Amino acid sequence: MRWLDVRRHSLTKKGAARGRGSHLSADGITLARFIGSEAGPYERVVTSSSPRAVETAVAMGFAVDDTMEMPSGYVSEEIPRHAQWGWTDPYRRLAGIIQEGRAAAAVAETLRVIWVDTVGDVAEDRSALLVGHGGAIELALVACFPDASHDSWGTPFAHCDGARLGFADGHFVSIEFHRAPQSPVPPS
Repeated sequence: MRWLDVRRHSLTKKGAARGRGSHLSADGITLARFIGSEAGPYERVVTSSSPRAVETAVAMGFAVDDTMEMPSGYVSEEIPRHAQWGWTDPYRRLAGIIQEGRAAAAVAETLRVIWVDTVGDVAEDRSALLVGHGGAIELALVACFPDASHDSWGTPFAHCDGARLGFADGHFVSIEFHRAPQSPVPPS
């Protein structure tokens, strides 16, 4: 079996300091370092091309092997921005949206393929890390596990939340969620 660890990027700067791509805040770096201290090693590390995703992987202590454009999980009229936070059973709702077969289903499939490609070339019994974004991660998880008991998956991904996915015979076969401490940020 191969493993894919997926993490949402860490905490970002707010207000005028946010900048293009939302760079990590000092608390975000501390949180990513804490998460990284218990993660890895990774044979391959892929992030979205956004600075906050790259900075998260680096702050975790891992060199980035590749960056790529990853579509947003927020699909106009189907999944409004941050809507998953207000939904009861967000993963079950996303599964229903994907089953409708419209634009969100295509985005979910694109993300699933990126995840498969990220872990597909990793050696047996080794791991890859993918750092992405809230909204997209939830949609991709449902696409990777369409028949799972989605109502048991809990809340959407907060900063640095993650999941470890087992990959065998060309598809994902297991999932284990890893929730990051949100407040206070662990000491470095």
